[in-house]
Amino acid sequence: MTKVLIIDDEAPIRNSLRELLEEEGCRVEVAEDGAKGLSQAVKFAFDLIFCDIKMPRMDGMEVLAMLKEKGVATPVVMISGHGTVDVAVRAIKEGAFDFIEKPLDLNRLIVTLRHATERKALREKAMELERALNEEKASTIVGASQAIRNISDRIATVAPTEARVLVTGPNGSGKELVARQLHALSARADAPFIEVNCAAIPSELIESELFGHEKGAFTSAVKQRKGKFELAHGGTLFLDEIGDMSPSAQAKVLRALQENRITRVGGDEDIAVDVRIVAATNRNLLAEIDAGHFREDLYHRLAVILVEVPPLNDRREDVPLLVNHFLGRICGNYNLPVPMVESEAMRLLQDANWRGNIRELRNVVERLVILTPRGADITADAIRQNAGLSER
Repeated sequence: MTKVLIIDDEAPIRNSLRELLEEEGCRVEVAEDGAKGLSQAVKFAFDLIFCDIKMPRMDGMEVLAMLKEKGVATPVVMISGHGTVDVAVRAIKEGAFDFIEKPLDLNRLIVTLRHATERKALREKAMELERALNEEKASTIVGASQAIRNISDRIATVAPTEARVLVTGPNGSGKELVARQLHALSARADAPFIEVNCAAIPSELIESELFGHEKGAFTSAVKQRKGKFELAHGGTLFLDEIGDMSPSAQAKVLRALQENRITRVGGDEDIAVDVRIVAATNRNLLAEIDAGHFREDLYHRLAVILVEVPPLNDRREDVPLLVNHFLGRICGNYNLPVPMVESEAMRLLQDANWRGNIRELRNVVERLVILTPRGADITADAIRQNAGLSER
């Protein structure tokens, strides 16, 4: 529902305009002067504002200027009973969405309302596309080290195939990015990419999460629910931290991989699924097999192709590229200028002990962005004072 604010000191105008807009399905709020209207416009979200130019306490042009100053992007339609070309041009130049003379014309109001609604939809679509672009950029593997070049070459070779891939490496090293790149470069790129963190799901719920459940399968199963295998049908299923999966879930995953079929918890119907599996772990699965914690047959099903992601400490030459990558993304999110990093500061970052790998580096860059004065460079002193780095 379109939400509209009317700011006008004349009650008959407010009431008639409100009635017209409510007939068009709008939710309408009113204010009898500019100061009260400004307060409402700042406090609440509106899709469109109708504002009279001539009002006591604060006129419409002042309201328009204050909204702009406070960063309120709601379209404002200026209305006036003393309309002239000069007034209309001035209002538009100051940022008004449109200008309408009194007495108000119903058709003109409806057209303006429709244009404002379409503009809102376009703005939301643009924001959605920008988020999608940022997500795509976020999934790019950044680095020029030999290790990263080797990984990129292997991804380019393996991605177009249907081979299952096991990605290994320490926490925070970028295993998920490898999985996303494999999906993005595959024939399944337009289909779903579904991620499951096996370590974050209690063992008693992992089977329901993976395979879904039927209504009444257990106490809280109030309706049928599809699992991740079904949701990933036609696409890629990323099983992160698979080394933490329970033995019973391992057995069912093995069956699903062997037969390309799953059964929901509490059900007896076999459901065909077509998914490509990419798994990841920070554990040594061969050692887990020897200890009896992981099924050897499942390991061999998953590890058709192995991709090992090294810790950041083993590819320090990539740190400057990663720092600049994160600076661009984080400053973009905060709408801040991207600071320069002094050479001594970058050397400190390269020499640090990155126990948390790329995830830790990103957090440090964000901390520096927040604590560095706007327009200032990131200095070595700032690194020493604010980064919280540990030495090798």
